[in-house]
Amino acid sequence: MLGVRFVVAALLASTATGAQTVSESAGRAIAYLAAEVPRWKQENGCFSCHNNGDAARALMAAGRKDALSDTLAWLADPTQWDRQQENAVFRDKSLARVQFSFALNEAVNRRLIDGRSALEKAAPQLAALQGKDGSWTLEQEAGIGSPATYGSALATYASQRVLANADARRYRDHIERASAWLGALKPSATPDLAAVVLTFPTSPWRGVLLKAQTSDGGWGPYRATPAEAFDTAIALLALRNCPDCANARASGLKWLVANQLPNGGWPGTTRPSGNISYAQHISTTGWAALALLQ
Repeated sequence: MLGVRFVVAALLASTATGAQTVSESAGRAIAYLAAEVPRWKQENGCFSCHNNGDAARALMAAGRKDALSDTLAWLADPTQWDRQQENAVFRDKSLARVQFSFALNEAVNRRLIDGRSALEKAAPQLAALQGKDGSWTLEQEAGIGSPATYGSALATYASQRVLANADARRYRDHIERASAWLGALKPSATPDLAAVVLTFPTSPWRGVLLKAQTSDGGWGPYRATPAEAFDTAIALLALRNCPDCANARASGLKWLVANQLPNGGWPGTTRPSGNISYAQHISTTGWAALALLQ
């Protein structure tokens, strides 16, 4: 343990300005999201998985309740979630329920929403989406998980966490089947590897995730592919409790800082890479901000 502390201290001492830059980078990201999250509802008249789900979780972690009043009221009433999407152009109720439940769970854990009744209302419908194999498979899934569409592994990790917090005894079977599915997974894509390591922090897959880091410090969707912001962020979140990963985390944080946009966000990680998507941009920024904050 002393060795790990020495490594971390040495890193911070030798790159003091870098440590400050990480903090500044997180601050710029949160300032950007604090404006963008409420703007979506104001301009579009609805709540979104990207603004009011992924990005909102980053604002919760930063303690920016001032930018979340509409979002928190929305999350506190799960009966609204499906009705909003009845006439929406983009309609994926399963994806919305997973992401809003995940954000609600964060709000409850951080005591931004009083009581647990909302989580208890959201949990049964979330549990009903679980497949026979124990996973949560989403309509928008197209191969590799993305910031705004998650993929089965990340959706299963998120859903399992929500159910465990809602009522671990009541949803014991759902939780165990999710763990079994994730435990049997043989992941190769970074989001899937990260989801498994988030579920099982000491899993041997942690070593595989570490080896997938690129030479410039980030992570791509697969080993030996160019780094992307979302893949780097989700890998960093998965490695946050790894005592032997200080160097890898420092390099990953440096990569995120170096690739931040002037407005405080990050280019949206899309599948395939290089496309333009506001939803993926906002979700990517939310995940990257969470990685910097943690």
